[in-house]
Amino acid sequence: MDTTSRLLMLLDVVERGSFASAAEGRNIDRSVISKQISKLEEELAVRLLNRTTRSISLTAAGAEMVKKASELRELLNETVRMAENYHLEPRGTIKMTSSTIIAKRYLQPVINDFQKRFPEVEIELILDDKVMDIVSEGIDLAFRVGELKDSTLIARKLARNRLVILASPEFIKTYGMPNKMSDLKSLPAASYFSKTIRVTSIEYENALGEHAEQEINSVFRANDAEILLLKALSGSAFVVVPAFILGDEIINGQLIPILTDVKLLDYRDMYVIYPHRDLPVRTRLFYDAVRDYIGKVTPIWEKNIPHFDRLYQGEHRG
Repeated sequence: MDTTSRLLMLLDVVERGSFASAAEGRNIDRSVISKQISKLEEELAVRLLNRTTRSISLTAAGAEMVKKASELRELLNETVRMAENYHLEPRGTIKMTSSTIIAKRYLQPVINDFQKRFPEVEIELILDDKVMDIVSEGIDLAFRVGELKDSTLIARKLARNRLVILASPEFIKTYGMPNKMSDLKSLPAASYFSKTIRVTSIEYENALGEHAEQEINSVFRANDAEILLLKALSGSAFVVVPAFILGDEIINGQLIPILTDVKLLDYRDMYVIYPHRDLPVRTRLFYDAVRDYIGKVTPIWEKNIPHFDRLYQGEHRG
């Protein structure tokens, strides 16, 4: 192993926080990592890490080496991207991440068609809702709902993503059709719940154009949007969900938009995130294919909701 490889290994250890994590990511033994870092320190004749039984920390020299290693990784990646762009036929691997529902509904159809067109391209898809360090994980594209927090990455809006309030015909038969937002307070609701997000109310704009909030009676909570839809389909709860999770449930009459004259606040848009402006040809072509599939003006999911452009935009009932 040469000095360049050992510098990149040091960077990996620091970004992942431990020898064990770096070893796991590389699928090698922890002792190999430790031995190579020691050799790097011998080559450079300087201590790079302070080691204890429980933690590691960078020395001043180590911090400088990590900075240079990061620049080196970017230079190497840029060199590879430039070389790849000279291929007439896209090839290589696209590594991407998204939530399960985005992958099922909007990425897998594109992947299937893309690999028929470009059989030399391999796809690695990681299904995870958690925020990932896409640089250290080697991710080419991340598909997420919500704005980008890390300004060092590139984010491009794929599509708008509005909210809908839905109930099944059975629910409406049992509880009646709500006429105003305050009616929802006493009705059973299904809502999203996770370690970081807990939906307990619906935000909307009242008749005065003011921000308002209606509490809901959440009797069922889950961190999976498809599970929430299944609960609504059972007729035992209404649900408030972003439109992108819907299939043909409304067209088929299984779910009905309710309180459609209320102006709901827009939900977080869908974005694609990537680490570099200069995308390899294969990655840029795949990104373009996803944009074409979702729709550059009207998102594909809105086409499954009749007259959606008129819903949740008009008169307000508090």
